[in-house]
Amino acid sequence: MLDTAPSDEALLEVNNIEVIYNHVILVLKGVSLSVPKGGITALLGGNGAGKTTTLKAISALLKSERGEVTKGSISYRGQKVQDADPADLVKQGVIQVMEGRHCFEHLTIEENLLTGAYTRTDGKAAIDADLEMVYNYFPRLKERRKSQAGYTSGGEQQMCALGRALMSRPETILLDEPSMGLAPQLVEQIFEIVKSINENEGVTFLLAEQNTNVALRFAHYGYILESGRIVMDGPAAELRENPDVKEFYLGMSEDGRKSFRDVRSYRRRKRWLA
Repeated sequence: MLDTAPSDEALLEVNNIEVIYNHVILVLKGVSLSVPKGGITALLGGNGAGKTTTLKAISALLKSERGEVTKGSISYRGQKVQDADPADLVKQGVIQVMEGRHCFEHLTIEENLLTGAYTRTDGKAAIDADLEMVYNYFPRLKERRKSQAGYTSGGEQQMCALGRALMSRPETILLDEPSMGLAPQLVEQIFEIVKSINENEGVTFLLAEQNTNVALRFAHYGYILESGRIVMDGPAAELRENPDVKEFYLGMSEDGRKSFRDVRSYRRRKRWLA
């Protein structure tokens, strides 16, 4: 097992970015975050907060949706990548697992997994070894390896999408809403596997997730997005105990559910103004 503590080295840095769609729709407003090498970093927030847009900005997939980073910078290993080709980022080891899983429905589970190794040049033996590694993490996939992906369950497809990402030998996985549409028991299982991959393989994770409770139990550090801005961040253990986080995500106030903007003790870090 590798050293499970994240290093002090910032593998990925997002600095004060602004994202606009169709030249007019401002979605992200001064978002800054840092992802340490070897860590699990959670990007939290409700539906429409800007989590998926942040991941797509990092993986250079915005242009396909008429979006662009208009301000700020994104760096990976110290190199600016906001204008990079998505394929070049994959070669650098940055893989995004999209929201909704997006398996190739007409291919078998095993064929789906092997598509993740398409860019590799280290030979069949290494790829076969990694396929067995994926099956060790996801025994259910080995059972269903000859089944068409389109006929498997949502949980199996999520495992397949994550396993396919692993087959590319990634350094960093951007994982978008892994719990979406899954039963609580499966969500727990998926996050346990993410933790094991992080600890055993040294893969760095940035995961976007609405399920704050489970994400903060497995992450090392968390950022909370609201309306396209980072409104709070800190070590996951501290965020779990933060009364504002508890109130906003897990409880109701006398006046109903509150926004962070309305919480009396809320103090936003205005890093986007720096």
